[in-house]
Amino acid sequence: MNPGESPYELISFPVAPLGCNCSIVVCRQTREAIVVDPGGEAPRIIAALAERQARVRWIIHTHAHFDHCLGTHAVAGHAAQATEAAPAILEGVGLHRGDMFLYENLAAQCRMFGLPVQKAERAIDHFLEDDEPLRFGKGVLRVLHTPGHTPGSCCFLLEDGGLVFSGDTLFAMGIGRTDLPGGDSDLILKSIRERLFTLDDGVNVLPGHGPNTRIFEEKRMNPFF
Repeated sequence: MNPGESPYELISFPVAPLGCNCSIVVCRQTREAIVVDPGGEAPRIIAALAERQARVRWIIHTHAHFDHCLGTHAVAGHAAQATEAAPAILEGVGLHRGDMFLYENLAAQCRMFGLPVQKAERAIDHFLEDDEPLRFGKGVLRVLHTPGHTPGSCCFLLEDGGLVFSGDTLFAMGIGRTDLPGGDSDLILKSIRERLFTLDDGVNVLPGHGPNTRIFEEKRMNPFF
């Protein structure tokens, strides 16, 4: 690794059907990775992992709306494949317990939005807990439970990378909608104020949709506050 180079490689791109930002964080030293919100276009996500020779330690979801988990089954299948040269290291497919009712009703969510029906084929095998550290290689993502958009909405803080994955809790100059099942407008504002706006001002924010922002910009200019 070159002096001054980040210890992590970050790959993030919007995926179908609704432009969810799927993100991959790779530890440069070990090539271990975490996949955040494999919302769709699983072949594209798998190709990005293969191109970087990354092995997936965790697959995690900021919440269980369909557009954040349609690719979970296929990406997990890829991560579980082992070779003699590269044994599988997948530790878990994670979601907060509060969103299991949404994950288990993925097909109904698809129907609600007029999309081809897809069931949740991949079981969630790890329930994310508030303040839990998720280790991959030399790095750690810390779970921040931020209910409001959904009961189980979580954000993930890359502790030494100055970055938080905010899911659909906080957007650039916006917040997540709260008019879907389990949404709570008062609670999402509380979560943002108490869990995100207490982070360092310079922390970069990678939302579940749309462009990046920074904590200090949202504290000062987000019209919801």
